[in-house]
Amino acid sequence: MANITAKDVAALRAKTGIGMMECKKALVEADGDMDAAVKILREKGELKAESKMATRIAADGIVKIRKEGDFTAMIEVNSETDFVAKNETFQAFVEDLLGIIISQKPADVEALAACKYDDEMTVDAKLKEMIFKIGEKLTVRRFVLVEGITSTYVHGAGSIGVIAKFRTSLAGTPGFEAFAKNIALQIGAYTTPYLSRDKVPASVLEEEKNILLVQIANDPANAKKPEAIRLKMVEGRISKFYENNCLLDMSYIKDDDMTVGQYVKATAKELGGEIEIVEFYRFEKGEGIQKKEENFAEEIAKMTSGK
Repeated sequence: MANITAKDVAALRAKTGIGMMECKKALVEADGDMDAAVKILREKGELKAESKMATRIAADGIVKIRKEGDFTAMIEVNSETDFVAKNETFQAFVEDLLGIIISQKPADVEALAACKYDDEMTVDAKLKEMIFKIGEKLTVRRFVLVEGITSTYVHGAGSIGVIAKFRTSLAGTPGFEAFAKNIALQIGAYTTPYLSRDKVPASVLEEEKNILLVQIANDPANAKKPEAIRLKMVEGRISKFYENNCLLDMSYIKDDDMTVGQYVKATAKELGGEIEIVEFYRFEKGEGIQKKEENFAEEIAKMTSGK
């Protein structure tokens, strides 16, 4: 049996970031072989990772963006707590993922998991190792890779991220760069489902019209109005839906006397070129994830009752 020294244990801990006792047990099991001990820890990490995946909710985390050449990548990686989201090791891992997305261009999250993280492991294996090291559930929730002229915005410490893509003859000019940043800020400020009216699915529009019809019918003042009049009222009110859900119809955040669409046209005219917002992406950290509600009074009652 190999003689396991404190120096050996410290070296394995430095290499993996895992606790001293776990490192010592792995070295003993591996008969002092450092590489074998790392493999053992990874295997144990996978078991722990699977357990955490099944039972915990990761609704915190971070949204990060990176631009390299013609490509802009944005990713959301979730953790259980804000504390881990601020961890330097976690943030470095997220940065590495952005580099992998840009260089290897995976089609989706599943393809990203199969990408090479380094010479020794895949992204999936590295994620499971991170879960084991950090002790929280971590999930790569979503990412997007955009090619072309873009402007980006990250709010705060990564709670919201935005990529806006443009088609323009003014790329690189100071006027356009300021304009593009304003558009990214606008998207970051409001949850914006659609770019323009023609991007709203027919099914969504039909549902909204039906809701408006019911609202009008339920108003006693409209009870005796003919159906044709009610339909015209719906068409008049649907513009409010566009104002709340379509970027180009929204009030411009820095001048509510104009819409975003009007701001685009005014800027293009002022700068003497063409500008079109092609598409945009907005990630909000933890958006739509059901967070666990803690009942602290109930927990305290259980502790004091000995249950």
